[in-house]
Amino acid sequence: MTETTIAFPARAFDPVGVRHAVEARLTVFLDAKERLAAAQGFPAEVVDVLRDLVLGGGKRVRPVLCVAGWYAAGGRGDQDPVVQVAASLEMFHAFALVHDDVMDRSATRRGRPSAHEAFASHHSGRPGAAKLGVDAAVLLGDLTLVWSDELLHTAGLHTDRFAAVTSVLDEMRTELMYGQYLDLLGTGCPSPDVDAALRIARFKSAKYTVERPLQLGAVLAGTQAGFCAALSAFGLPLGEAFQLQDDLLGAFADTPQTGKPIAEDLREGKHTALLALALRRAVGGERDLLMGLCQGIRPEPVQVAQIRAVLEATGARAEVEQLIDECHGRALRTLEDAGLPPAAVSVLRTVAATLIGPA
Repeated sequence: MTETTIAFPARAFDPVGVRHAVEARLTVFLDAKERLAAAQGFPAEVVDVLRDLVLGGGKRVRPVLCVAGWYAAGGRGDQDPVVQVAASLEMFHAFALVHDDVMDRSATRRGRPSAHEAFASHHSGRPGAAKLGVDAAVLLGDLTLVWSDELLHTAGLHTDRFAAVTSVLDEMRTELMYGQYLDLLGTGCPSPDVDAALRIARFKSAKYTVERPLQLGAVLAGTQAGFCAALSAFGLPLGEAFQLQDDLLGAFADTPQTGKPIAEDLREGKHTALLALALRRAVGGERDLLMGLCQGIRPEPVQVAQIRAVLEATGARAEVEQLIDECHGRALRTLEDAGLPPAAVSVLRTVAATLIGPA
C-alpha cells in the first residue's frame, strides 16, 4: 500500500496516533483485498471475517511498540515504511489469534464470534458447519500470515534494513511457535512449577509482545546491537509483567474486559504462574478443586467462583500482583542504568506506562 500516505505523528511518540495510522493502513489493505476477491469471484466472507477480527477491536500493542522502538532509536525521515511494517506485525498477530482460538476452542474474540464460529455461523444451514468453520479458520490463519508477509515485502525497505527486520521477525516467529507449543503441553495439566509457567509466558507473550516489536522498530531506525540489547533488558521484564497482568484478567475479569468467555484460562486449565502458585499452597478440598483443572474437567460457573476464591485465599493473586510490580520496576531500572539518550528513556517510559501503568 505504498501508494497511500497515512498521517503519522512526526515529532513525538504518540501511541494513539500510531494506532490510528496502523488501523488506516490495515483498512486500505483489506479494502484492496476485498475488491480483488470480488473481481475474481472469491467468497466475500473470507475478507469479511478477517476484517471483523482485525478492525473490530484490539489495543495494537505490538505495532505501537514497534513504532516506539523506532522513535527510541532515533528514527528519522520517511515514516511510511515504519507504519507498514507495524501493520504487518498486527496482521501477523491476527494470524496467531485465529489459530489460537481454534486450538483453545474459544467461542469469542474481542467480544465477537471467533473466526471459526463466524464461518460456522455463515454456513449454519449446511451439514457439518462446525467442522467447516474450524477448517476455514485454519485456512484464514494461513492466508493472514501470507498477507502479513505481503505488507512487509511492499513496505519499500532498502535491502540492508529488510534483512535486519526479517532477522528479528524470524526469531520472534520461532519463539512464538515454541511458546504456543509449550502452552499446549501445559494446558489441562498445570503444576506447582512456577518456573515452567514463567517460561511459557516469556516465549508465548513477553518476547513476542514487547521485546521483539521494540527491537523491530529499532532496526528499522538503523540502530546498533548494543541498543537492541538494552531494549531486551527493558522489554523482557516488562513483557513478563504484561503477561502476568493478562493472567489475572484471564482468571478474574469478566467478558466485557477481555472480549472472551469468563475465566476461560481457568476453564482450559492453563499452566499460569497464578495457578502454579495456588497449587503450591492449596490443601484438602481446595487442592482437589484445582486438580480438577489438571484432569481437563471444565468447571461450571459456581466452581469458577470457588476457584477464584482459592486463588485469593492461597495468596496466589497477591503474589502475582507483587511479581508484576517487581518486573515493572526491574524494567524501569534498566532505563536508569543503560546510558540511553533522554529522548529514548522518555519514549520507553511511555511504553511502560501504556502497558502496566505508572511506577
